[in-house]
Amino acid sequence: MAETLTKLAYQTFQQGKSYFGLAHKTLSTQLLNVLAPDAKREIEPLSTELLLQLQQRLNDLLERDWLDAEQGVYPASLLFDNPWEDFFRYYPQVWLDMPKIWQRVSEKRYQDFSPTVRLSGYPAYYVQNFHHQTDGYLSDQSANLYDLQVEILFNGTADAMRRRVLSPLKRGLESFAVAPHQLRVLDVACGTGRMLRQIRGMLPNASLYGIDLSPAYLRKANQLLSELPGELPQLIQANAEELPYLDNYFHGVVSVFLFHELPPEVRQTVIEQCFRVLQPGGVFVICDSIQLSDSPEMAPAMRNFATMFHEPYYRHYTTDDLGDRLEEAGFSAVQSETHFMSKYWIARKAAQAETTVNS
Repeated sequence: MAETLTKLAYQTFQQGKSYFGLAHKTLSTQLLNVLAPDAKREIEPLSTELLLQLQQRLNDLLERDWLDAEQGVYPASLLFDNPWEDFFRYYPQVWLDMPKIWQRVSEKRYQDFSPTVRLSGYPAYYVQNFHHQTDGYLSDQSANLYDLQVEILFNGTADAMRRRVLSPLKRGLESFAVAPHQLRVLDVACGTGRMLRQIRGMLPNASLYGIDLSPAYLRKANQLLSELPGELPQLIQANAEELPYLDNYFHGVVSVFLFHELPPEVRQTVIEQCFRVLQPGGVFVICDSIQLSDSPEMAPAMRNFATMFHEPYYRHYTTDDLGDRLEEAGFSAVQSETHFMSKYWIARKAAQAETTVNS
């Protein structure tokens, strides 16, 4: 009975977030058509059949999320973890920010930043207003709004998609005969720390690390992660092309929603860096957008995403074979799977390849 009630509560919780996202997008689209018609993009209508497929994929994602919690992969409390205080505090700012976004869209200003934002020291591909975000990833306002904007984009399923990383990560870490507090896990491009928060819920005693290029997003991550019990993850501002860690240091490495925002040659460099810092026998899990090769029926939705948002490397990403890139870097036993609008790669570093650091 208790499990039935918990599942019903989870379904109601997710349904509420989904309706919130749909209502926001419907109203904002109507306002956009009235107030900023020049900002309107050519969006491909989705067929009824495709919409039904999307709904089924969403239902499958939520069922998998519930089953993993029920089977003890992670605690059920993670299913209800949501930054409500931030959402209520910053939701009005999402609306206030929209006229700026619409103006940038209409004028195709993709490198538009506030005068107070420091732009030096970053790779050129990073200094952009990805998905028309005000100040890109380089201001505190952007960091404050990001999680709410992503939840709206994915109709409340962003965390559920992130949690698909947890099961393969946990399985991969089981091969190490070390105490829980000796496990070291790195999140590459950790952003505001939502993935690290999920990992902490599953691995309360592990040593967690995160790197990101944005000081503002790292400040937000520190704020949100400091609310959790236990050791605060070690966060560093760094470029994933040059990870500031020793060879063979981590037992697990994850990266969420990063690779579609990297130029092709940078994707390979980042994968090679993740291979370098991972211990032999360790696991690397990538979560990113679905691709054309395994989700051809979702091609209209992918085209709409590229049309609606400024994602300059997304079209190439949808046809890029990350499995080949992982194997080229030295990973083995590469597997992939899809859940809703995301794809996951699970790769291992061969246990006999090199000598591990002392645990």
